[in-house]
Amino acid sequence: MLAFVLVSGSLWIILELSSTLVEKMQVEELMSGLRMPEMGEFGQFFRSLPTFTLVGIGALTAVVTYWLATRPRPIKPPCDLLHQSEEVPHEDGGRRSMMGDHSKLMTHYHDDARTLYEVFQRGLHISGDGPCLGSRLPNQPYKWISYNEVMARAEHMGSGLLYQGCQPNTDQFIGVFAQNRPEWIITELACYTYSMVVVPLYDTLGQDAIRFIINTADISTVICDKVEKAQVLLGNVEQKQTPGLRRIILMDAFESALLERGQGCGVHIQAMQEVEALGREHYRKPIPPAPEDLSIVCFTSGTTGNPKGVMLTHGNVVADFSGFLKVTDKVIFPNQDDCLISFLPLAHMFERLIECVVYCHGGRIGFYQGDIRLLSDDMKALRPTIFPVVPRLLNRMYDKIFSQANTPLKRRLLNFAAKRKSAELSSGIIRSDSIWDKIFFSKIQASLGGRLRMIITGAAPTSPTVLGFLRAALGCQVYEAYGQTECTAGCTYTTPGDWTPGHVGAPLPCNLIKVVDVPEKNYFASKGEGEICVKGPNVFKGYLKDPERTAETLDANGWLHTGDIGKWLPNGTLKIIDRKKHIFKLAQGEYISPEKIENIYIRSEPVAQLYVHGDTLQSCLVGIIVPDPEVMPEWAKKKGILGTYMDLCKNTELKKAILEDLVRLGKASGLHSFEQVKNIYIHNEMFSIENGLLTPTLKAKRPELKEFFKVKIEQLYSSISM
Repeated sequence: MLAFVLVSGSLWIILELSSTLVEKMQVEELMSGLRMPEMGEFGQFFRSLPTFTLVGIGALTAVVTYWLATRPRPIKPPCDLLHQSEEVPHEDGGRRSMMGDHSKLMTHYHDDARTLYEVFQRGLHISGDGPCLGSRLPNQPYKWISYNEVMARAEHMGSGLLYQGCQPNTDQFIGVFAQNRPEWIITELACYTYSMVVVPLYDTLGQDAIRFIINTADISTVICDKVEKAQVLLGNVEQKQTPGLRRIILMDAFESALLERGQGCGVHIQAMQEVEALGREHYRKPIPPAPEDLSIVCFTSGTTGNPKGVMLTHGNVVADFSGFLKVTDKVIFPNQDDCLISFLPLAHMFERLIECVVYCHGGRIGFYQGDIRLLSDDMKALRPTIFPVVPRLLNRMYDKIFSQANTPLKRRLLNFAAKRKSAELSSGIIRSDSIWDKIFFSKIQASLGGRLRMIITGAAPTSPTVLGFLRAALGCQVYEAYGQTECTAGCTYTTPGDWTPGHVGAPLPCNLIKVVDVPEKNYFASKGEGEICVKGPNVFKGYLKDPERTAETLDANGWLHTGDIGKWLPNGTLKIIDRKKHIFKLAQGEYISPEKIENIYIRSEPVAQLYVHGDTLQSCLVGIIVPDPEVMPEWAKKKGILGTYMDLCKNTELKKAILEDLVRLGKASGLHSFEQVKNIYIHNEMFSIENGLLTPTLKAKRPELKEFFKVKIEQLYSSISM
């Protein structure tokens, strides 16, 4: 308030002063023609002013000076935002980033970090033995392991593995079957230190897939976190389904009964501490890999069939995160003060790639407790600066924010504040200290630790509405990436300063991107539309022991065919508009892309998840809808429909209202009548990894959804025909 009074008073004083000066000069001009007053006259004039006036002038000068020094400054984009990519001659329509060396694709950013082993060594040198890996128990602060300790434990772990017969080369595959925790990273680094290859196993893959991976990769040693996972692996050995498995190493403590069970089926059970102790006693000098050496075989979960083992070299991973660094190095270069919250599965490349960026610059990684419901508590304790997320989590954040704004007035004010912040965003200004932040968004920012400066989202499309609001509300840079495991993680990335939603950015400097014709879906490269293809040093070397599927995905010229349909926008960014694979014909011969329809319908306010179904025996589409438990009751109330969540899911009036909203969205987005669902079923349980309806990367498992809702789908079609 005092500042306001000072500023207001000062403005009044300066106006009065201006008036006085004008009057004085006019009188002198009448007396002596056009003679301008000399500097001494100005000094004399100021000395004649009252003390109060001089104090006001001083206050105004201080306020203006402070404002000039502290005013928010826009981010300077690293390239022309109207021209973010360009076509490369002699590359069949391939486009490249406007950043980096235009004569070649980027393979590395730092000369001393060309393998993942060197990446960690660089961070170790920068950090000066600073904190590296952190974890916590419930209601406890984070406890940290230093860079030196992580490196020492990795060398001891690797030496212990070699002492027991593992070979220091890329033919040695080591399985890791664990949730995110420091021991995961120590195990991974142990493999890289001695040129071995990591093969992650997922908690949610299922028995058949785990057996398939162990046998395909000839894995004899698996490192687990929990006793329960060791028992799962032993069960496979006992049934003679994984005969090559010979050693299980446990991060957690275990009882002698597990040891005896392992002995009974020829599997040696060990504690991780025991292996590290052997390594200390029988230490081997590191045998680092080369950039072209295999680093990891990441089996993609897939929505159908057996998982595919994506073979990625050290050079693949380093090239991919170097492209990310090049895009952002002028605005958000990672440093020793950065801290990342690790909760997305380490078995997937998106999380691990961002973590590599943090290690490379001496930053810290803090792991969540293992329960997603406690993530907010973990973030408050950790106060991270970097937050890799998936769209599903952003959607939940958005829904929760608006569910707490439980009156129309509060929602209007929230949207108004977001629009004001978005106006700043459009001019390149990102901050968390505006008046709108203080009134509306400070609690949201505090719930994420209050220090975030970068959020990165990938793995699936993000709603432009959600992304636009959160960019404004969170007060930090929010980037969207697109890619897949076969190109390490990302191949496009938002350009700093371009905060317009609805696209996934321009090509990274480490790869080219082109679109190719998909005539069966009426997409043609001549119109800037088609299947997205990627080429560059971040593209994988093929699927492990699967030349047939490798040839289907990686063509003779080195182009990775993603299966996604993209469209080039006028500014050189890429928009994902469809999926090539999940298409089917209706009875009348029309081609349908259910994922395109689902991406439109998901914008319906009460809808959390949905599955659109159709087949060649039917002439129309039906849908399975899962309402949002936090949003739907309030939405229904506005429609005059009352009841508990479970009751509302059975309410025919609510079903009708949701169907009408879906059709409305479809019409607004240009869907044809045959692309609109004609009937829906309201389901009251979320699709999840646990119930087998989502992959570990949270993608819909369409065959499983079809089978799970088989009876309901039949009932939906029968009620249409009645």
